Amino acid sequence: MMGYTTWRKEIIHAMQINKDTWDNIIACTLTDSDLNMSFDNGYGAIEGKPFTVWTKHYVYFPACYDGAEWVGSVPRDPNEEPTEHIGGG
Repeated sequence: MMGYTTWRKEIIHAMQINKDTWDNIIACTLTDSDLNMSFDNGYGAIEGKPFTVWTKHYVYFPACYDGAEWVGSVPRDPNEEPTEHIGGG
């Protein structure tokens, strides 16, 4: 879904897909202000601030293709599952 959003909303969405929760966060490089800053995640220029979020089970980070932004994630620990391509090629 493209339009105006915040990293908090996008991270929560990614966590729901992974059955992860905000309570599992161990560290985050964004401040509360950064998490709530509105930006256009549609195609064009990258507007979202870079970040990394570590939870007990996943690592979350910004992904991008042609300026469209979303949250990517990978398991925090090795699990023998490959990671699909993230972003544009």
